[in-house]
Amino acid sequence: MTDYWIDTHAHIYSAEFDLDREDVLSHCTDIGVKKIYMPNVDHTSVDAMLELEHKRPAQCIAMMGLHPCSVKKDFEKELYRVEEWFSKRKFAAVGEMGTDLYWDKTFWDQQKEAFRIQVGWAKRYELPIVIHCRESVDETIELLTPLLDGKLKGVFHCFSGTFDQAKKISSMGFYLGLGGVSTFKNGGMDKVIPDLDLENIVLETDSPYLAPVPHRGKRNTPEYIPLIAKRVSELKKVTVEELMRITTANALRLFNQA
Repeated sequence: MTDYWIDTHAHIYSAEFDLDREDVLSHCTDIGVKKIYMPNVDHTSVDAMLELEHKRPAQCIAMMGLHPCSVKKDFEKELYRVEEWFSKRKFAAVGEMGTDLYWDKTFWDQQKEAFRIQVGWAKRYELPIVIHCRESVDETIELLTPLLDGKLKGVFHCFSGTFDQAKKISSMGFYLGLGGVSTFKNGGMDKVIPDLDLENIVLETDSPYLAPVPHRGKRNTPEYIPLIAKRVSELKKVTVEELMRITTANALRLFNQA
């Protein structure tokens, strides 16, 4: 049955939730957000993420990866720690990984190297990749294309690009993660989402970042998945129930649960 929501990307383990995390997660259960996939950032986020997964294993599910904004001079040491974790236990995905040209372009070559290495692990462990690509969608598509092998799959998280970019991503067998930006008045997604195939979409919050309207600028939370879904369903001209059924089934396939 897919009559529940999945938040495919939320940093619910982060310090922003330290005062009310249990309340938030209980409310998520009450409103049908039954699964929350948690992306890792770097070695500083692992303990909190795994502790939460240990407390709520059915609801909060961990990934393992190195975020591109954490790729610095010592990125090889960070990657070694990630690789060590993959040798110890199973994770839902390799993520959050990818590229970022928004904050800092200093370590672009290192970002590309870290990307290729993490794709290699995804192939080895037969896991999906969860891709961050802020201000770097075209560069990431170019980087990913020669690495495709017919089996590699994943999601371009927090997608806010053009329809042409979406088409390229979907043709590679990757999903588009739609979140709070979908609700922004000037986000541009109102021009893109109507033409997207529902079979290529998953929903996410990226909590605590990028809260949807009417909470824009405040802390985001997985509790807002229904708000994002409402806007996406309006743009797609489908019922919320149909969107739930399809996006949840997509998310289960993405994470090898279907």
